[in-house]
Parts: sequence; C-alpha cells; structure tokens
Amino acid sequence: MMNWRCILAFAAASLEAAGAAHGAPCALPAGSTATVAAVRDGRTLMLSDGREMRLAGIETAGRGAEALRALADGRILHLGSSPVTDRYGRLVAYAALPGSGQTFQETLLTQGEVLVSARIGDKACAETLFAAEKAARMAKRGLWADPNFAPLSSENLPGLDAARGRFALVEGRVLSVRESGATIYVNFGRRWTRDFTVTLLKRQQRTFAAAGLDVKQIEGRRIRVRGVIERRGGPIIDAAAPEQIELVD
Repeated sequence: MMNWRCILAFAAASLEAAGAAHGAPCALPAGSTATVAAVRDGRTLMLSDGREMRLAGIETAGRGAEALRALADGRILHLGSSPVTDRYGRLVAYAALPGSGQTFQETLLTQGEVLVSARIGDKACAETLFAAEKAARMAKRGLWADPNFAPLSSENLPGLDAARGRFALVEGRVLSVRESGATIYVNFGRRWTRDFTVTLLKRQQRTFAAAGLDVKQIEGRRIRVRGVIERRGGPIIDAAAPEQIELVD
C-alpha cells in the first residue's frame, strides 16, 4: 500500500528547498491561521470555525482528495494575507503549514494531483505553479500517469462537447486570428458553428502582450488553452487571463 504521508512529506521538503533557492514566489506573507476539520475534495477544506475554504489557483480532475487529506486533515494552516470570498461565500486562499514557506497548491501540482487554474493573478506565482504542473507532466506523476488523461485535441469535437461546462485543457494549432467588434477570435477550424474557438476581448490585448503573449502572432502556432468549455456555435473557451494560453511550439 502506498504511504501517502511519506510521499507527500518528501514532496513538501523538496518544494521547500526549491522555494528557498528560487525566492519562493508563491510564499505566503503574514496572514491568519485556521484549523482543518475535514477535507471535502482535492481543493476544498472545512475549517473548524465552520467556514468552507477552496484552495486558490488550482482545479481538480476527480483526484487529489486523498493527497490533500494527508497534507491538511486536522492541521493548523497558515493562510495568505489577502484571502477572498467567492459568490458562494467560500474562502479562497493559498495555504501552507506554518513555517513551511511552500503552499499546498505547489505540493499537489508537483504530485500531479491537480491542475493550474485559469486565473492566478501574480505572474511570478503563476510561473511557479506552471513549472510544478509541467514537472509532474514530464515525470508522468498522478493524473499524468494515466494514458487516458491528456489535454483534449482541438479536433476532438465529441470530446469537447462531452466536456462542456467543465474545466479542461485543450491543445491544437491555431488556424487563424480574427477580429469582430470588441472580440478577438482564435480559430482552430474554418467553421465557427462546429469547430473549437478561443475568444478574448480586444481591450485585453495589452494585458496579454505585457505578459509576453501577442495574440496576433499565434496564427499557425500550437497552443494549450485552459478554462471552462462552453458552446456558442461550436465549443469555445473565453480567455480572460494570459495564463490561460501557453505556447506549445
């Protein structure tokens, strides 16, 4: 039987050492503490004061509960100094064990138990989280060890349709980039009523460019997009943050 506590303790120690070497961009400033009463899923905790907390910056893919339970159940957590509350009244924050200097988010990503979410906000922290996800993907850990788990192809229309309403990763080659009104359309096929599309608002171009992504220059490039798949004609992901789009080649 796999000893999760030993594995995760090793991972946390490795992450702490790496964070010390690289300035720990996701390290938490002084904040509050809370005690975990229960673990609901791979990113949701019930705190002893009755609040429900979601770990910021990550998404689950049907895994992670056991790994998070081994890390957090019954423990006192150090929360970031600026937690927010979502529309359901849940606390959303980065969290770590006091004194560790490394977040649970990084540990879970390194183990391949979760995915980086669509919005991070802080560029340095986003780079750290993506690096942890990439390391797990390259080493085929956790989710990435499953040969059936992989980013959806932009050409896999049945798969995209089945994932509607869920967070997903989608990879494909951009056929064209077009503007219409206040919207930029990143097209992966010729028929918008059928093929996959990524959209963003024209006024967000400067934000994407400042993050190193010139949307007008990705025509012909292979990219990876993350977000919730919707359907407006064909399957679509709305990109509101630069970290939603990664250049693959």
